[in-house]
Amino acid sequence: MSDYDLNFPFAYGGPVLTADFRSRPEDFVVDEQLGFQPCGEGEHVFLHLQKRGDNTEWLARQIARLAEVMPMDVGYCGLKDRHAVTTQWFSVYLPKGEEPDWSALNSETVSLLSKHRHNKKLRRGQHQSNRFVITLRNIVGEISTAKLSKILTDGVPNYFGEQRFGHGGNNLVEADAFLRGERKIKNRPRRGMYMSAARSWLFNQVLVARLGLESKDWSSPLPGEPEAFGSGPLWGRGRALPRDEALQLETEAMAPWQVWCEALEHVGLKQERRALRLLPLRADWALLPPSESDTGPGLRLSFELPPGTYATAVLREVAILNNLSVRANAPEPAG
Repeated sequence: MSDYDLNFPFAYGGPVLTADFRSRPEDFVVDEQLGFQPCGEGEHVFLHLQKRGDNTEWLARQIARLAEVMPMDVGYCGLKDRHAVTTQWFSVYLPKGEEPDWSALNSETVSLLSKHRHNKKLRRGQHQSNRFVITLRNIVGEISTAKLSKILTDGVPNYFGEQRFGHGGNNLVEADAFLRGERKIKNRPRRGMYMSAARSWLFNQVLVARLGLESKDWSSPLPGEPEAFGSGPLWGRGRALPRDEALQLETEAMAPWQVWCEALEHVGLKQERRALRLLPLRADWALLPPSESDTGPGLRLSFELPPGTYATAVLREVAILNNLSVRANAPEPAG
């Protein structure tokens, strides 16, 4: 275990409920919203697939093997959860020759929904949003409809989730060793993962500081903020964007991590901004009777989130989650 505390402050006083989470894949349904229609022609084949209990990278390798292409020729917008039922799009670079029989991808856990031609490869974060339908079971505690409505209407802190930091925060341990020059990491994807974890940690520290302001709403812009909404830094090279009060708060929040900040400015990452508030779209919820939720009452939540955000940021405000997929997949970390 690391020394990094991943129990970040809550926006609404913390949850009073406990619930079973991911007791079965069907309790976590994710539908990737591409946001555009494939044009019908081009050098790439778009595959719309549904998977149950499989991770994205594994499925991408199966596609590459079937198409007899390099793994880099298979594109997708993002990693989708393994212990879930998810639909997502993949692209395959096939400019010439016959296509394989894509139905060979079908199995007990994978279903081909459709295929199309398009003129560009899918890139990370290119999709419009992810639609979630999440079932929490065996809830203990009194469900407050007013609090649920406030969470889904007003939004939650846009924290990077624990998945970004690795099991027990191990990605931060590795990032610290690399950024301090104590360890070399030759594997480029792994190095990128650790740098992303470090940037995410710094953003979360600024968000924690904003939640600690007593006189102002945590997500409203401060004097000197570059956007018309509350935002925090994704650290990298370039001059700090905020000024005045916003700059002072961010400087103080990241002061213990100046070694990280200085190192991140020299690894090819450009400074960006990220919204402090995560607002679920098309959000709804429904209570489930005990007969539909094992032994106790249940709750079904549905909402849409933009790329790069975490459903767990919403769920953590609702209930303390007993993540049953951790047991099912041990020792592999969830997510």
